[in-house]
Amino acid sequence: MHLPSYTPHLNPVEGIWSLLRRGPLANTALSDDDHLERILRRGLRHIQLRPHLTDGHLTETGLDLSHHPTTPQQAQ
Repeated sequence: MHLPSYTPHLNPVEGIWSLLRRGPLANTALSDDDHLERILRRGLRHIQLRPHLTDGHLTETGLDLSHHPTTPQQAQ
């Protein structure tokens, strides 16, 4: 199934990128790749320590995280 490039209601990572863009990356003049990596790591660590932020984005999608093991299809 082809999905549009920006689908926050289907893809919870869009919400995480939104938090990063509005937070640590907002109005930041990056000097090099290492600076970008440090900013992203710091921002992701901030989000990781606050699970309610990711829970909210996941809830918006309506996706279920419960594990449902699948059985391999029998070869005929």
